[in-house]
Amino acid sequence: TMSLREHALSLFRGALGTVRPAPMLRRALKLQGDGCPHLLVKGQAFAVKRGLYLVGFGKAVLGMAAAAEEILGDHLTRGIINVPLGIQESLQRAGMQEMLLKPHSKIQVIEGAKNNLPDAEALKGAAAIQELAEGLTADDLLLVLISGGGGSALLPAPIPPILLEDKEKLTKMLASRGAAIQELNIVRKTLSVLKGGGLAQLAHPAQVVSLILSDVIGDPLDIIASGPTAASSHSVQDCLHILTKYNLLHNLPKSVEMVLSSSPIKPTAPENYSHVSNIILGSNTLALEEARRQAEGLGYAALVLSAAVCGEVGHVATLYCQLIQLVCLGFASLGEGPLSDELRGNLLQLAAELQIPVDLNEFLQALQGLGPDRPVCILAGGETTVQLQGTGKGGRNQELALRVGLGLHKAQATGASSPQGRCEILFLSGGTDGQDGPTEAAGAFCSPGLVAEALQEGLDVEAFLRNNDSYTFFSHFQGGHHLLVTGLTGTNVMDIQAILIRAM
Repeated sequence: TMSLREHALSLFRGALGTVRPAPMLRRALKLQGDGCPHLLVKGQAFAVKRGLYLVGFGKAVLGMAAAAEEILGDHLTRGIINVPLGIQESLQRAGMQEMLLKPHSKIQVIEGAKNNLPDAEALKGAAAIQELAEGLTADDLLLVLISGGGGSALLPAPIPPILLEDKEKLTKMLASRGAAIQELNIVRKTLSVLKGGGLAQLAHPAQVVSLILSDVIGDPLDIIASGPTAASSHSVQDCLHILTKYNLLHNLPKSVEMVLSSSPIKPTAPENYSHVSNIILGSNTLALEEARRQAEGLGYAALVLSAAVCGEVGHVATLYCQLIQLVCLGFASLGEGPLSDELRGNLLQLAAELQIPVDLNEFLQALQGLGPDRPVCILAGGETTVQLQGTGKGGRNQELALRVGLGLHKAQATGASSPQGRCEILFLSGGTDGQDGPTEAAGAFCSPGLVAEALQEGLDVEAFLRNNDSYTFFSHFQGGHHLLVTGLTGTNVMDIQAILIRAM
């Protein structure tokens, strides 16, 4: 029989496969007819009357563009994409030819945004995209490829006379005063030519079709890469409100003051976006659905908890630990009783504190109905946060895995009648972009047994966690066998977690 680790790896790979740029585009995008061709996107038809243009920006856009150009063939007039610095070389090194444009491509590639910060190269690319959009007519069609992960940093075009430095300075001041990422994005959008629907407005009257790979919880169109083709739900008032809140209204760069005082009060009305279609091609939800299908194929009773798990990694680990203990009680036919009632109460409280949008009562009922005869797989996704205290190596996924392993080990050690003893448990957490912190790992696999083994060897697991050094911890065992290493994936739909449990 396959080990739980092999199963978990297979599920993770399956989930990734469904959101890789090439298969994702081939499923969604078709070109039909020769005389007056139509672009079919997920069943919607768009007439290609004159020119077919392509622009794009974000971490996964190079692979998306390569697949799009293959599908569009000679019908593509011209394209410009802005991608992260060094990405072509990295993909070349990794032997991922299918993610690279062919020689003599009609798509111009501009690499920029070093360290995910807007820079002169990104600015140059944004200006080229702006110029292309402004030149379009009513008979043209603009295909826009958007992926999160640097999508926003790759499209900097401050409204003149604001300079990139002015905008950066303001962003840094806001960040240093504790502004949330959502607040930073609202301010950036307000000062930008292309974000917050700006690109779509510039391309008018051309037909705009946006294909989007989401790396944001809930897939909000106006937040992913700062929503260049979506009606902004924010106005200048919101921006002023944020600047007032952080006491910055009176020491703004002159150029920012000028732009804010002359900006229209109301955001562009949604009916002014009738020429735009925004289509989400890939998301965490889609990846989890595929993992669930594969788990069922492997004989598991599989459930998806949520694609919106977020919050501090310690709290999320506690949630997963309680969930696992509840499943183990079910396996031990102890699904009813004071212990399971206590776990249920804890879970409801935690899910509420973490603001995870899930009907947990319904989920727990489904869990109860699974019966003890099949192994159980629980899947979830989203993005946790880590408060860095140490100087170790790791990332949010490796740390989450280690915290879950430790939590389960402790529960087993303290509960004399612990139901876990009769279950084999594996927890996996991994980043779909193939990276987790500064190491080559995308995440890690962990089990309570691994923690027990570490303690027997005299390793202080809590010390590793205090130093945010989960990578070094996992490297100690079987040549890093517990690290999830996928290499560059060329996609990005946040993180995926899998809990696998079977009776021993």
